[in-house]
Parts: sequence; C-alpha cells; structure tokens
Amino acid sequence: MGKEELTTVLEPKSLPNFVETQFIKEISNRALGYIKAGFPIHFRGPTGTGKTTLAMHIASIIGRPVVMIHGDEEFSTSDLVGGEYGYRIKKVVDNFIHSVLKTEEDMVKRWVDNRLTVACKYGFTLIYDEFTRSRPEANNILLSVLQEKMMDLPAAREGEDYLRVDPDFTAIFTSNPEEYAGVHRSQDALRDRMITLDLGYFDRDTEIGITKAKAKLLEKDAAKIVNIVRGLRESGGYEFAPTIRSCIMIAKTLKVQNGAVDPKSKLFRAICQDILASETSRVGSKSNEDKVKEVVGKLIDKYC
Repeated sequence: MGKEELTTVLEPKSLPNFVETQFIKEISNRALGYIKAGFPIHFRGPTGTGKTTLAMHIASIIGRPVVMIHGDEEFSTSDLVGGEYGYRIKKVVDNFIHSVLKTEEDMVKRWVDNRLTVACKYGFTLIYDEFTRSRPEANNILLSVLQEKMMDLPAAREGEDYLRVDPDFTAIFTSNPEEYAGVHRSQDALRDRMITLDLGYFDRDTEIGITKAKAKLLEKDAAKIVNIVRGLRESGGYEFAPTIRSCIMIAKTLKVQNGAVDPKSKLFRAICQDILASETSRVGSKSNEDKVKEVVGKLIDKYC
C-alpha cells in the first residue's frame, strides 16, 4: 500500500479462546458457502450474541488481510472512500543575485484513500461492524461496490474515475435489529445485495464452552452459571434478556475475586444479582432489581 493510504490492516488470525462447537461450525459453513458464491454476508442480532467475534472468525478462515470499520452517526461517504487531508507545500527560494530575492510556493491538498477504498483496491476482507449506526446516505457507495464491483471515485482523487473492485474483496456486515436505539433503517437496495443470517442465543453447550474458555473455569462451574443465566432469560418479563456476555462477566469477576460457584457464598449471589440486574434493564429500577434478586436466588438454589 502507498504511504498516502490512511488505513489499519489487521492480520487474519483465529481469536484467542475461540470456541467452535457444532452449532458455530454450522453457522460458519453456511456463511462461507454464501461468500464462496460471491455474496456479502450480514450477521444481525441483539447485543451480546457474538456477531463481531463470528465475523472475525470467518475472516480468519478466508485468510485475507482485514480492514475494519465501525459504524458511526457522523460518517459521510468520504470517511469510507477517502478525502483531502492536509496540504503538500513546495517552496523554492532563489537568491542567486544577492540583491534580488525570488520565492515560489506551490500548495496542493493531499488525497488519502480511506478503508473501503483500500479494501476494494487490494482485495482485503472488509468487516463493517454495526453498519446501521452510519446514516444510509453514507453507505450508498456500497451499492455499486457490492453489485457492479465498481467504485465511483471523487473528482478530487487524481487518476482513474472508477476503481474496479479486486475479485478477492469480501464484505462482512454486522448490525443490531433496526428497532434498537441509535441505529438507522438500512436501505432496501443495500439489504437486497447481502445475505442476512439472524443470530439469536447460542445453544447450551456453546454457552458453557465459551464461559469455560473465557474465564478458565471448570466445566461444571461454567455449566451452573450458564444454567442460572438461561433460567433468568427463559423466565421472561425483562427489558433485555441476558446473553452469553452475562455468563462471561459473572465467571470472570468470580475468578479474579477467588470466589466459588457455591450457593452458600454471599459473594457469588451478589455478583450474579448485580450483573444480571444491570444486564436486564437500561435505566434500572428497584422493582427490576428486586425481581432479579428473587428469581436468581431461586435459580442458584436449583442449579448449584
């Protein structure tokens, strides 16, 4: 890449402690099949369902360098394609005749390719995380990239008017459902160009495997934590259902405090109640806290 290309390229490698159960393998194989057929994929699901981790895992299997973009309300097309950043100044001073001073200045703006352009140019894997957090008009450039495999370049960029997308270019998108706060409704034309895989909650074996790996707990202790979280999730009636992230938080906190998964432990009960009350409500309330405390208490007695 040229020195004037403003981007950070990630090395495609497996994430540490990544847990690949049969459940995960089936999703991965489906996604890779769609990519092989030439289609971008889109992982959609609520927060905490492993969308970004799975996207990184798929990218590591593909094996091409990774360019990552995080959706942002303030994005414009130039944040994806590139723009003019700073100036290049050339100054010539002629003092050949001591009594005559000649100066000449030439100042031009400097064009820098941004991440989407770099990924398209070199055939890298693009991960566009939470792409619906960017305004739809900022993402319009993706329509021709995904369909015609061409990028319309701004006139300010010297050289070609169009960039032909490298055949090795792959796009992986992630998003929360459109009813979530802080996200925009995606264009029908863009959504029509990708294959969406809806991610829900993992199966029990996968959640146990992830909790065990992330916190380095014994499998039996990881299973108890997962059972408590799944039990609370299945009981319903909360603003947000707890996800695998809750299991990991409980397990890691317990580990660093040298706690035990023990129904007689006040620390274990307090950690479960604090984290699950936090994860199930956006603003928090005494009624939600009391409800979680009651239900979690019964689940701890049941599964531990």
